[in-house]
Amino acid sequence: QVQLVESGGGLVQAGGSLRLSCAASGFTFSRYAMGWYRQAPGKQRELVAAITSGGSGRTNYADSVKGRFTISRDNAKNTVYLQMNSLKPEDTAVYYCNARLVAVADYWGQGTQVTVSS
Repeated sequence: QVQLVESGGGLVQAGGSLRLSCAASGFTFSRYAMGWYRQAPGKQRELVAAITSGGSGRTNYADSVKGRFTISRDNAKNTVYLQMNSLKPEDTAVYYCNARLVAVADYWGQGTQVTVSS
């Protein structure tokens, strides 16, 4: 069955760094666009970063994280990463991994909590 398992969340001070990982299984990982979303309490889920399928690996980022976060993927390991630097308290949220093949499938992980203290 399809699984997306996030890891790497935790508590960090403002200015610190975390690296989230999402290990995928049960589908052809390289065919899927991958993304990281986040949801803070009382707010809607929002896209943080995304990376296209295949070898091109084009990326896009929310304006709020540009220059601080980097998304990458390792198709050999079926894993997508989110490197988060210069973290701010407003980055506090549950971070979700997403796998999407347009018009075919849309999968979500269970989420990992990131808390940034001021």
